Amino acid sequence: MADLLQSDWVAQLEKDDNAVILDVRTEGEVADGKIPNTLHIDIYKGQGFVDDVQKLDKSKNYYVYCRSGGRSAQACAVMNQLGFENAYNLIGGFNEWNGEVE
Repeated sequence: MADLLQSDWVAQLEKDDNAVILDVRTEGEVADGKIPNTLHIDIYKGQGFVDDVQKLDKSKNYYVYCRSGGRSAQACAVMNQLGFENAYNLIGGFNEWNGEVE
């Protein structure tokens, strides 16, 4: 897992043609806005989160965010344990995001 500041996370994401943006917030948080073109899997689903993540392509690079960076750090750690080699946590999460929102 790598923790990246927003500027580094965005710069790396923009150059990455194998990228998936993963939002691990709750449905209610997502309803208030999200980074465009994201995949949403709520980390609070517990085993359901693990089950959903295990269905993902491990060869992709995952750019993970939550509201402030804590849950996404946990998600990246879980993903690493499940065999995902490239999971990048957005430090500060959606609270610090100043890019496009949908």
